[in-house]
Amino acid sequence: MLWPLVSLLAILLATLAVGWIVDQVLQRVAAGRPDAPLWPLLRRCRVPLQLVLLAGLLIATRPLEHLLDLDDESVRHTLLLVLIAALGWLTVRVMAAVLGAVLSRYETVTEDASRVQRVHTQLDLLRRVLSALVWVVTAAAILLTFPAMRTIGASLLASAGIIGIVAGIAAQSALGNFFAGLQIAFGDTVRIGDTVVVDGQQGTVEEITLSYLVLRLWDYRRLVVPVSYFVSKPFENWTRRDPGLLAWVLLHLDHTAPVEELRGVLHERLAAGELWDGKEWYLQVVDTTPSTVVVRAAMTARTPDDTAALRFDVREHLIAHLRDRHPGALPRVRTAESG
Repeated sequence: MLWPLVSLLAILLATLAVGWIVDQVLQRVAAGRPDAPLWPLLRRCRVPLQLVLLAGLLIATRPLEHLLDLDDESVRHTLLLVLIAALGWLTVRVMAAVLGAVLSRYETVTEDASRVQRVHTQLDLLRRVLSALVWVVTAAAILLTFPAMRTIGASLLASAGIIGIVAGIAAQSALGNFFAGLQIAFGDTVRIGDTVVVDGQQGTVEEITLSYLVLRLWDYRRLVVPVSYFVSKPFENWTRRDPGLLAWVLLHLDHTAPVEELRGVLHERLAAGELWDGKEWYLQVVDTTPSTVVVRAAMTARTPDDTAALRFDVREHLIAHLRDRHPGALPRVRTAESG
């Protein structure tokens, strides 16, 4: 009994030592190459790597059978299941590290925020698809280790066509969302970080999965929308090509309003602030009624959030200027009798 116990302790120590050595090597490589994001991300693979090594050594040396006095076949089968699951876990971690490194590298060489968002969305969905595929293969490998599953394998293959048809009919909505998610990822219609309008609700895309999309609304509520919506119905994407937008403010003023002066006041306000991107602006009379004129002030901003803030600021400033300098230019209800 002493030799199996010593073997088990040696395996545990070797597993811990290998994990520590690999982690130290990755840490030193990451410190020597700070521009390479792969090595820090690979450090997350330490635990599944140790589990793979531990299960493999226990299968090879077989100390547990002697210590626990159990059937060799049952112990080896249990360890084999652990090894297969650990290999699947390790594969998912390595794949996530590689894709994360690709995204980090792309962010350092590309200044275009829209391209970075597109690649982020594509790599995130690709990671989800590959992870699901790895776990399906892992589960299939685990099931095939049971003799009962191997014996019914032929009948399962024979009925696969019928099962596939039935499953396709039963899960056509889920499959539709799945392929819609792939279409969104590689069709570049919606990306993480985009500002979209869905059924009158404006929000920022916070998460995209293979079945649904999460929008963060202006009041921090989350709107969950099936991804199939974005390939079957029209929607507004305010930041697909350029995050900049045109902000506009409508003012209903008296006919005596000093439009030219307001134009100068608007330009001074825009130049003094930080919300205007310096590209476009104008102030025009766009309509008139028997009692008022309609003045539209328009200006561009870099992001949808800046656009909203700029509209509020310009509206308040122009109204305050008229109230203080030209109160008669504000809309009035005339009650004087006509001569």
